[in-house]
Amino acid sequence: MLTRQQKKELVQEITQNIKDSKSVVLCDYKGLTVEELSQLRRDLRQVGSEMKVARKTLIDLAFEENGLSMDVKKTEGQVGVIYNKEDEVAGAKKTYDFSKSNDNLKILQGALEGKRLTAEEVINLAKLPSKEELLAKVVGSIKSPISGLVNVLGGNLRSLVYVLQAIKDEKQA
Repeated sequence: MLTRQQKKELVQEITQNIKDSKSVVLCDYKGLTVEELSQLRRDLRQVGSEMKVARKTLIDLAFEENGLSMDVKKTEGQVGVIYNKEDEVAGAKKTYDFSKSNDNLKILQGALEGKRLTAEEVINLAKLPSKEELLAKVVGSIKSPISGLVNVLGGNLRSLVYVLQAIKDEKQA
């Protein structure tokens, strides 16, 4: 059992983590084994995310201190808070990927830049392509018209070279 001081420190820690995070995901991990929970935490650490487990009341207090009403107390199961300070999508994506392979992990809700998200919105966020994929698509879109122009101009030059070669061959013959 935590003392009152330990609870205050835990609420302050969670509050600060939520404040510093770009995105937060709340999940129900009831039914996960210790090994599965450890695997989830390792997966999250790989993308710069962390998972904190605490009592629902303490998590609710931390969200209220950040100006978000999440009603964590009304959710069923055991609640874990997943936050990422670097990437908006990474924590949600890893959590969603893990939940696909393990039915005991359920995404409950989340927050993105201070706005509350439903479970469906968190899942849609997780399904977005990664930042690198999106940047590659933008570069490809920018490059495409330029490549087309280069091919058209190159085609005209090739045709000119073929005509000049044919004239040269004709004069030699």
